Amino acid sequence: QLPANITVNCDAVPTAPTLTATDNCGQATVTFNESRANGNCANNYVLTRTWTASDVCNNRTIHVQTITVQDTTKPTFVGQLPANITVNCDAVPTAPTLTATDNCGQATVTFDETTTPGGCIGNGGITRTWTATDACNNQTIHVQTITVQDTTKPTFTGQLPANITVNCDAVPTAPTLTATDNCGQATVT
Repeated sequence: QLPANITVNCDAVPTAPTLTATDNCGQATVTFNESRANGNCANNYVLTRTWTASDVCNNRTIHVQTITVQDTTKPTFVGQLPANITVNCDAVPTAPTLTATDNCGQATVTFDETTTPGGCIGNGGITRTWTATDACNNQTIHVQTITVQDTTKPTFTGQLPANITVNCDAVPTAPTLTATDNCGQATVT
């Protein structure tokens, strides 16, 4: 059976079979030629396979197979992808570097991050987007949403004044206290 015209994905191009021929007056030889016409990207192209059967008197029979090769498969991220999380404002994780593979070559990964402010400085959201793209612009996108919140109270610095009992003429002046916060500044009233 002669190979028919087909359309295949770029990772499923069949090997060219070896064809033979017979002749009514002796032997026939078969030559093979393959040409490639590039498409709009590295993994989209057309292969034209030509088998020519010739006898000793140069009578010829030609069979042509056209293979349309296309890349329609999206790349795949490698490893575990970052999940949506809720974290305290001082515990936002560093964005990992993601990689991706492609069935027909290499894939590149780009990263984008946007922040959305919340009702106060320590609250808000972060949206992280990784886009894996192959040579034919097939894309796979992963989005991680990080909800950021400030749930930790500020902490006074230094020694705090203790409860005391004093005589009416020995009431100490109120000291000026300061405080720190894990997500920014703290004010003391």
